[in-house]
This record gives sequence, structure tokens and C-alpha cells, in this order.
Amino acid sequence: MNFCRFFIDRPVATILMSLAIFMAGVICYPLLPVATMPDATTTNIMVVASQPGADPQQMATSVTTPLERRLGSIADVKSIESDTSQGQAQIFIEFSSSRNIDGALRDVQAALRAARSDLPTGTLDDDPQAFKLDGSGFPVYLLSVTTDQLTQAELYDVANIQVKPYLAKVKGVGRVEVVGSSNPAVRVELNPGPLYKWGIGLENIRSALASANAFTPKGFIDSHGTRMLLSTNDQAVKASEYRDLIVGYRNGLYPVRLKDVANVYDGVQDVYQTSYINGHRAITLIVSGQPHANTVAIVDGINANLDKLREGLPGSVKLTVGLDTSRSVRAALDDARDALIISVILVVLVILLFFRRVMTTVIPAVTVPIALSGTLAAMAYFNFTLDVLSLMSLTIAVGFVVDDAIVVLENIARHIEDGMDHYEASIVGSSEIGFTVLSISASLVAVFIPLLFLPGTAGSIMFEFCMTMISAIVISMWLSLTLTPMMCARMLEIDHGTAPRKGLTGAIVRFTEAGLDGLVRLYARSMHWCLRHTILMGLTLPLSFILLVGSVIVMPKEFIPEQDISLIGSRIQGDATMSFDEIDRRLRAVGAIVQRDPDVTSTTIFSNDKNSGQLYLHLKEKSERAPVATVLARIRKAVPVEPGADVMFWNVGGNSQGGSSQKNTGAYRYVLRSEDIASLTGYLPKMLGALRASGKLVNLSSATESQSVAAYVTVHRDTEARYGITPQLIQNVLYDSYGQTIVSTIHLPLTTHRVVMVLGPQYRTDPNMLHQVWISTSAGTAAGGVASNLIRAKASTSGTESTFASLATASIQNSLANQISGNSSSGAAVSSSTEKMIPLENVASILWKQQPLDVTHRSGYYSTAISFDLAPGVTYAQGVQLIQDTLKSTHAPEGVLGEFTGTAGDTTKVMINALLAFAAAIAVMYIVLGILYESLIHPITILSTLPSAGIGAIIGLWCFGMPFSVVAVIGIILLTGIVKKNAILVIDFAIHAERHDGLSPKDAIFKASITRFRPILMTSLAAALGAVPLIIGHGYGSEMRAPLGVSVLGGMIVSQLLTLYTTPIVYLWMDAIGKWVRRMMLRIGKLFQHRAMPNSVQNQS
Repeated sequence: MNFCRFFIDRPVATILMSLAIFMAGVICYPLLPVATMPDATTTNIMVVASQPGADPQQMATSVTTPLERRLGSIADVKSIESDTSQGQAQIFIEFSSSRNIDGALRDVQAALRAARSDLPTGTLDDDPQAFKLDGSGFPVYLLSVTTDQLTQAELYDVANIQVKPYLAKVKGVGRVEVVGSSNPAVRVELNPGPLYKWGIGLENIRSALASANAFTPKGFIDSHGTRMLLSTNDQAVKASEYRDLIVGYRNGLYPVRLKDVANVYDGVQDVYQTSYINGHRAITLIVSGQPHANTVAIVDGINANLDKLREGLPGSVKLTVGLDTSRSVRAALDDARDALIISVILVVLVILLFFRRVMTTVIPAVTVPIALSGTLAAMAYFNFTLDVLSLMSLTIAVGFVVDDAIVVLENIARHIEDGMDHYEASIVGSSEIGFTVLSISASLVAVFIPLLFLPGTAGSIMFEFCMTMISAIVISMWLSLTLTPMMCARMLEIDHGTAPRKGLTGAIVRFTEAGLDGLVRLYARSMHWCLRHTILMGLTLPLSFILLVGSVIVMPKEFIPEQDISLIGSRIQGDATMSFDEIDRRLRAVGAIVQRDPDVTSTTIFSNDKNSGQLYLHLKEKSERAPVATVLARIRKAVPVEPGADVMFWNVGGNSQGGSSQKNTGAYRYVLRSEDIASLTGYLPKMLGALRASGKLVNLSSATESQSVAAYVTVHRDTEARYGITPQLIQNVLYDSYGQTIVSTIHLPLTTHRVVMVLGPQYRTDPNMLHQVWISTSAGTAAGGVASNLIRAKASTSGTESTFASLATASIQNSLANQISGNSSSGAAVSSSTEKMIPLENVASILWKQQPLDVTHRSGYYSTAISFDLAPGVTYAQGVQLIQDTLKSTHAPEGVLGEFTGTAGDTTKVMINALLAFAAAIAVMYIVLGILYESLIHPITILSTLPSAGIGAIIGLWCFGMPFSVVAVIGIILLTGIVKKNAILVIDFAIHAERHDGLSPKDAIFKASITRFRPILMTSLAAALGAVPLIIGHGYGSEMRAPLGVSVLGGMIVSQLLTLYTTPIVYLWMDAIGKWVRRMMLRIGKLFQHRAMPNSVQNQS
């Protein structure tokens, strides 16, 4: 039964079926999530833990490592990376791509609950929290809150209580982080002089503060059927309520109040945070999306009621958008849609040029919107996003989806020209070409099947692209075998030349017909010449293959093309001695300089690290300014180089390096790891110095490069025992002095504030004051002590005398020490007797040494990540070789190993995996074609066209100065399908002519080449022109689209010039080889048959 005849005889059913496909896409289109790129992430979860005052090494040991041990026991964990800085630890867990992120999050939360017993008690700011990470790790939205009347603490409450919940409830938002300030707090900044004078220990102050703020249930009174609740004014809320708090009594009656020994004021919990928007102090809310979230929908959801939110805020509070990534996403998608529309128009014009009849043009043209709409429905079914890459695939698919319809229509038209009526020609023509269309579609799908199984980020990108193309190919095949024959039977117009047109239309028709006839004649003459010089033409095949392999090796490579999204990032990294105030000053200075650039519209600055900070520069629209590379160069030149800090700028639209920390600023990432942190940190400066000296890498940085000056306190246990001091007491006193200790929580109706205790800024910023930290101890004179009970000041380990001019002179020490009664520090809320005070230096030595500002782990090892960009003119391969050579030339210590991760690791793996997948695709194509043609020979003829497509794409990329990337690989894959489709058209016709018409192989392939020249030219021109809009665009996302268009266009030009001649030659060679093999097999068969005969039979014969 003729499959196509069923649909030719049922036009209503066929139309309704096609309409259903179209309507499915129309319905699904608004439901597709919108993003810049496909969701190419594995399952990533981040764990955050906070321990105010903790140094990186101590926190890595007591917090990060126990958490990593618990998290490492979860199933399907691929890697664990951590970044521990002062007071904060971030752990990044990457799961296998098959793991559901919600299930992984539940497992992580269970591991965190199990780890509570392993963590320090009383010093963590809160329980460790787990968050799902989106694909890029980059914020979707930055919203800054400013005021000229409220304090920072009051402004933080506005941001945290009113703005943050509004942002967090928007659909698709994964995390909202408030930076630039911290939770409001009553700050108690202690003065060690009065504390020593009155003999009051820090633990007494801590106890007094905690006891002054009680907020617990009191119960109720039941009296005569009435219940009365009990409540008190037991909670102190403001600093004014704490200042008069009595912390001790002296001389029996004299009260010592908190204000006598400390400066008490309303402030914030952490003073080491800051943020600015366009030079004005602000609090910034960083909005990150959930995995698979719709970026545009998130921003639309935020902006929908932003004006209403403003109305509910205090009058002096202003909201300013510092970053809106949907702006570039919308523009990129609009440009991609425009390219798609232009591609459709160009393809339709090509069809009209060849068929020269409107109704004939409508038949293949109508398949384009139906096939594209059906593909959108398939994308919705697979949960794909509407992004630049998917729109690129739809643009390229325009040439694919119309090809099948053109092939069917052309074959039906040929039979009509031979005298058949429309109905009979449609049945015969569609039946005759049906197998060819099936072969073409099956071989095209075979190209993409191995690519569906690529691992990693590239695999995720390829999966979406390949499934989109497969959907378009299958729907196109269906329409070409159902809708197209039905329409040809009723609408096809054929110009038999009996009534030539007049006027301009007729002139155009005659001109195009003459031009096409001339091309056919020219091709026929050149084909005769090539068939006489088969060896000479055949040499182009191995030469093409050699040139292709060599070009791929030497071509510059990158993972994903760098894009211009009107956003520049910057980071200031200070050295170990740089204070937070100095970093803040430099951040504001750099912000002021870049704000003056004519292409910068806004700057957002924030820092929550003691010696580093970040800036984001929002630029004008792409069409209104210079390219981002020009702006970057101008800004780098404008910002002066100051000693003590590195200032780095980068294009945020560049390659995402992946990995753990945002502190890495380059597109590429190389990780060193070792079991010995000392050898790792000692070797890192040596390697960085060698790499910087080469001049081939720029933006070199490492989170662990900066070394902080650390005070290492060595406790003399025998001495402390004589004084009755324990290591725990010393730790408590140091934490009370320098750790911004949270001693109490203030519960308010809508939020909570803190009570923070720490030394005053003039004391905690002076390193020499560490020697004069006083420790209250038990009564009695230490054995061997001075009779006068004088506490003598010792020299510091650095040789500098410890000075405490305002309060610690020897006379004051003598008079106070001899008056001390010797009572112990009880830790009571109110100290009733003077305690004995011992300076820290009497029981410990202090050694100043270098210590990393960050401690990073990877897979259970100490690690450090070097991020970098390539200098102009340096290829990726050269950069990789440089790092590998440097690792050897600088003699890395034993046990120090290195590996490329993020973009650098992906680029290498992608190229290897892509080559393997491409080889697998060729094998699958051979198998499919061999099955369809029942031949081992003819599939080789078809596959011989592939090298020319690859070399054409490489030549195109080289001419436009574009590196070899994942997008270029996609272009070459598409080319194999297009070029192979043309070869199938010729081979299929030649086989039919040879088998059914009795033609010789040479005559059959010549007739096939000439007969199929027009449809090949038409489909090739349609595919080539479909790629042109991808090349000519200059809007957002054009950097991503252009390599694909260049690859397809370059490959089409070169491959058509070669394969139109090489395919017939290879067909003849393969036919000769096939005949020779058959003759040899026949002889071998006869030989075995002869040997198997009995001797009597042989003699008779």
C-alpha cells in the first residue's frame, strides 16, 4: 500500500492533522522558559556556614572539614569544593547530572543535621544552610536600597524585612542575599583600661549582657474563672537600655555600670561590610535564580509590583536597579527571532526563484511554520528553554524542514512535466521519493544520536540542540510525506513553457530560467571532464581529510564564544596588610573613576571581605556604545595602579569558568592540590610569578595568593596552671575581645537583633594591644611571683615594646595590682569583688606569621585555584602548554598536582568528547545507510562528502578570525547532514537508474548528477541563505550565532564545489570495488565448492 496515497485521498484529515501540530506549538510557545543559554548545569548545591571572628585555618579545620566528611558520604557526589575565608565557609557540591536536585538537597540537609555534633557549639552564627545553585552562579538582579535619613541599621531592617521577602516570593527566585551591611545590633565596645581598673573580667561582661536580656515564657494566673497572662519588661532593646546596666559593685556600694567600661551604641552586627550604588552608600540585594528558572519571568515578576513596594517604604528610602540581566536576554532573543524570520523569508524567496510560481512556492513554504511550531511543542515536552542556542537551531532548521518538501515537490513536478496528471503524479512521485526522504531523515537523525550522550556542560548544551533538530527533522519528514503530496495533487502549478509570461515578471522568469539552464549545462560539461580525470579529482578527498585534521589541531580553541552583555565585572584584591577601611576607600575611588566613563550607566560596589571588594559596571545598550573590549581597555587605562592591591576588570559575558568561588576572575581555571598546605601555599607565588613573567596570561589571580599576618598565641601550660588559667578561658577572652561575639539575641515582632561584644576599634586595630589583653584568674600569688604583685610589661616577640600609654603605666599597674583582693572570675552577671587580672603575655608567647586569607579544599585535599585569561594572540592550546611547562620548570614540590577545571577543563574534554562522538556518529550513519541500502559499499560513497564540509567550516572560521568552539562543532555536525543529504539524492537516483533502467554505472551517476542538480542547488542555497542572518547580526547574542552561521556558510560553499564532482567519482570507484569483491567472493566460493566435491565427480567433470 502506498503510504502517501492515504493522505492524498484524505485532504481534510491531512489538513486538520497538520493544523493540530501547528496549534500545539502556538499553545506551548508562551510556556517555554526564557534564558540566555540552555540550562547546562549538573546538580549543584552550595552550603554556607558562618562563624564570626574565626580565622580561615581554624574554621576550615573545625567547620569545613567535618561538613565535607558528612557531605562526601552522599550518593552520586562528583566533587566537593570549599572556600573558607575569615568567618565564613562556602562548600560547593556537584552531583552527577542524573541526580534530581530536590532529592540531592534533601540529602544535603540530612547530612548537615547529622554534622551538628561535629561542629563547634556556641560560636556559629546559625546552622549551616544549603541552597540550590543555578547554571551560571551569576545574579539575575541587583537591587540597591539607599536613604539620606535613616541609619545603616534602620536601612538594613527595611531591606531585610520589607524588600527581601518581596523578592524571595517571586516565582523562580532561588536565593536573595543582603550585602553592604548586617543585622542591627547593640554594639558593646569595651575599654580595657577601666575593666582592669575595676578588676572586671570579660566573661562577667558577657554574662551581664546575656542576663539583661531575657525573653522567656512567664506563665499565667488563673483566678476566679479568669486567666491573666504574665509579662515583664525583661528585654532590653536599645543601646540606651544597656548603658546603665550594672556590671559590678566596688567598695561595697559603688556600682560599676556598662557605660563606665564600654562604648554602647546602636549599630550593626558586622562592621566589615559595605555597598555603594553610583557613589552613594547603599544596601544591595543580590537575587539569584533557581535551576531551570525563567530569567525574564523572574525580572518581570520583580518589576510587576516594584512601584507598589516603593509606596510601602519610608519616604526617604529609594530603590535603584543596579543590574538587570533580562535586558540582554530579551535583546538577544529578539535578535535571534529576527534572524529566524529573515531566514524564513530568504528560504521562501529561494523557492520562488526556482519554481517561479506563487502557488508552487506555497506548498513547501507552508511546511516551515508548521514544522517550527511543532518543534516548539517538542521543546516544551522536553522542558527545554527558549534561548539563543535553541533559536539558532530553529533558524538553521528552516533549511532542513523545507528540503524534504522541495525534494518531494520536485519529483512530483518532474512526472507532471512528463505528462502525468496531478493526482497520479503525486502518488507515483511521492512513492518513488518516499524511501529517499526516509533515508535522508534517518541518516540525519543518526548524526545527532551519539551527541545526545556527551557528558558534562557541553553534553547538556548538545542534548538540547540535538533533540530540537531531531524533532524538526522528524516533523519535516512527516509533513513532506503527508501534507506536501496532498497539496501537490491539488495546487501544484507547472510552467510547460506553452504560454510565456509578459512584462517584468516574464523577463525575470526567462532570466532565471536561462541562468539555471546555463548552470546545468556548465555543470554537465565540467562533469564530463571530471569523469575523464577521476584520479586527479579523487586526490582531493585525502587532501581534504589531511587538511581538516591539521586545521583542527592548529586552530585557536575556546569553549563558548565570549559575549557582550553590557556588563563588566571588577575585583580589588588587597595584600595581607590592607585594612577594610583602605579597601573601602579604594573601592570608592575606582567606582568614581569608572563612573565617569561615557559608556558606563551605573556602578554597584559591595564588599564583605576584609581585603577585597567587587564592582559591577552596567553599560549602555550595545548599539549605543563601543564594543565591550574597547570599553574594558579604556577603563583599565584610566584606573591608576596603586601599590598593595590588584584591580582586575573582565567581561562578565565571557566564558564561565565554573568551579567554586566568585573570587576567581579569569575565564580559565587551573587547580593545584596537595595534602600539605604549607608546600602548596609556598609554591603558589613561585608559579604565579613565572606565569606573570611570561606575558601570555592576563588577569592572573588566586584566592589563596594573599597571605594575612596572623598572631599565633602559644600558651605556656605550666605557667597558666600556676595562675589557674585554662586554654578554654584564654580562648573565651580572645573571642570576647576580637570576635564580635554575639552574646544575646533581641526578639522583635518582625525580626531579631543582636547584642555584640568586642574591644573598641582603637584597641582591636592595634596589634600591640594583644599583649595587654587581661585575663581574670583565681586568687593567690603565683609561685615565684614578685612580692609587690606587680604585673610587668614584657617586650613583644618582634622586639617592639608593648605600650599602653593611657592606662598601663607601671605605677598604675602596681597600685591596682596591690589593691586586688584576689577573688576569682565567677562569670556572674554582677561582679561583687575585684578580680585578679593577668595580661596574656604573662602566660603565652605571641608569634607573628603569614597565613592564607582563604583555605580551599577540593576532593579532600588542600587546593588553590589559579584563574586567568589569555593575552591577545595566545591560543588556548598555547596557554595550556605554558602552564604545564611552568609546573615542570618551577619544580613543583612532591605531592602538588594540578588539573584544569571549569572552562579550561571543559574545553579540553569537550574537544576530545566531540571527536569521539563525531566518530560514533559516522559509525551510526554508516550502519543506518547500510541497512537502508542493503549495501556495504554505497554508505562509503555518501560519507566521503564529510571532510570537505569540515574543511569549509574551518576556512570560514579562519577568514572571520573566529576560534574553534562548541558552536563551531555544532555547525560542522549540521553540515554533515546537509552535505550527506545531497549525496543521498544523487546516489539514490543512480542506484534506481542502474537497477531499473539498465544504465551503466557511469551513465547512471551522470544522469543522477544532472537530474538532481537543481534540487541540490535549491536546497543548498536555502541552507546557506538560512545561515546568513546568523552572520550579519550585531545585536546581543551575535557572538554566539555568528560562528554557527560562518561554519554552515563556509562549509556549504566549499563542500558543494567539491562534492558535486567527487561524489560521482567515489560512486564509480565503490561500484568497481564492489564488483571486484563480488567476483573474488564468487571465485572463492567456486574453489571451496570444487574442493568439497568427491573425486569421482571431479573426474567425471
